[in-house]
Amino acid sequence: MSQIHAMSDDQVAGELKKMTAFIRQEALEKAKEIHLKADEEFAIEKSKLVRQETSSIDSSYEKKFKQASMSQQITRSTVSNKSRLKVLSARQELLDELFEETRTKLGKSVEQDKGKYGDVVRDLCLEGMYALDEEKLAVRARKADYGVVKEGIERAEKVFKEKTGKEGKLTLDEGNPLPEGSFGGISISGTNGRIDINNTFEERLRLLETDALPTIRAILFGENENRKFKD
Repeated sequence: MSQIHAMSDDQVAGELKKMTAFIRQEALEKAKEIHLKADEEFAIEKSKLVRQETSSIDSSYEKKFKQASMSQQITRSTVSNKSRLKVLSARQELLDELFEETRTKLGKSVEQDKGKYGDVVRDLCLEGMYALDEEKLAVRARKADYGVVKEGIERAEKVFKEKTGKEGKLTLDEGNPLPEGSFGGISISGTNGRIDINNTFEERLRLLETDALPTIRAILFGENENRKFKD
């Protein structure tokens, strides 16, 4: 206390000035430290928010991209399926027209060429005789074909005997004719009617539609296209 009282006013003022400057400096440094700390925390928080937003945007973009990609695939698949169905439908229509035209021409050819039809009936009778290999067989035909069929039966019996040395008897079942709307051909039955061989033109054409269809498609549409639009 004696020293303080001993200091002059100028000395006291100087000391106060130094203390004020020191306090000021401490305050500035503290403020700077706080500011730097705040900037650092702000930068960390900003970076965190940026990463979160970036991740959210990326996730949203990826989700939308997947949705768009899936939608595109569905659209492409739908268009492809529709195109495929149209092609298959057009091909089936062509095949149906082809077989229908064949049926029409088949019926006309029977009426126009009785001689060739008689040869066909003979061969159909022989086929049934060889397959059933029985002494007595019954033959069904359209009433309109009875004349041609009777001649075919006689010729078939002769050929059968020449080829096998066996007697084979074919009897035309006039009481049970084939429908007049059919295209021709015959049906042969044996073993008292329990076994029947359908050699009508309708049945032969039906078998052709089934068995020869892959070959017909390959001829009409090409092998590569047939595999590409296989149904």
